[in-house]
Amino acid sequence: MRLAELDASLADPQVAADIKRWRVLAREQAEAADVVGRYRRHQQREADLAAAREMLADPEMAEMAKEEIASAEADMARLDNELQAALIPRDPDDARNAFVEIRAGTGGDESALFAGDLARMYTRWFERQGWRVEVMGQSDSELGGYKEIVFRVEGDGVFGRLRFESGGHRVQRVPATEAQGRIHTSACTVAVMPEPDEAEEVQLNPADLRIDTFRASGAGGQHVNKTDSAIRITHLPTGLVAECQDDRSQHRNKAKAMAVLVARLREKERSERAAKEAATRKSLIGSGDRSDRIRTYNFPQGRVTDHRINLTLYRLGAVMDGDLDELIAALQAARAAEQLAALEAGGR
Repeated sequence: MRLAELDASLADPQVAADIKRWRVLAREQAEAADVVGRYRRHQQREADLAAAREMLADPEMAEMAKEEIASAEADMARLDNELQAALIPRDPDDARNAFVEIRAGTGGDESALFAGDLARMYTRWFERQGWRVEVMGQSDSELGGYKEIVFRVEGDGVFGRLRFESGGHRVQRVPATEAQGRIHTSACTVAVMPEPDEAEEVQLNPADLRIDTFRASGAGGQHVNKTDSAIRITHLPTGLVAECQDDRSQHRNKAKAMAVLVARLREKERSERAAKEAATRKSLIGSGDRSDRIRTYNFPQGRVTDHRINLTLYRLGAVMDGDLDELIAALQAARAAEQLAALEAGGR
């Protein structure tokens, strides 16, 4: 049995000495143990059901037997669904940390303010999950909010839970600068990218990179404008750019900018693959492309609508305060159902 093999491997001192390999095997062992545990509970309830059916012949036990039969059948149906979901092939990226990039779009100053609101919403949700958050870079807007902000989010299964946030986010509300009380529509784009392994960074050809240093801007006290510690890296073949000015160390800023650049390159490749797949199979969740309008936040009506799964919640205030659990759980369930349907179609 694979679970026994994994238990033996994790007990091997040579495996324990290789922390990267140990983590991979430990994750697989936890997943296998979960499946085996559910399967054993299913077997136990199957035995309970058979015993309860035998008890039906005894008039004194018939009522109790009927209750046990109903309970066992309900448990078995639930465990069947859980086992199906647990056996869906896992995307290895789901376990990774992630970069979350929020960028103001159409709508000028109001879009930048909305980018600030989204950044606050996500930050509060990250904190609820117990995840570690680091700002990799930001470009502030004059009236508040951000033209762009990039977070690194570290924790268990971060990308798997955040992946559905990629795409266009639209807001409908009366801006603070609107004297006539008219509702305006503006938008931001969110990109969620799995953090690449450190080993993947060396695959970039140095000849394809242009690295510029510049002086950091923004809050920073006496340090600002005294040293060229900020780093901007341009990948010449694609034109993709990443920069970091968050740290006083030029070396650390370079490492952070490189990590974001590699993530953006991987995301570009993934988006192109997803676009090709979408041409042959329409995905319910979508490709996660920035051009996909995925969600609308309507302030006058107090509602948030996820257009991919036609889910509307009339609790916008709670959502903007970081209560994203219901939205994300619904998107994960829709993805699991989609994957199961694809597996069943492929097995016919």
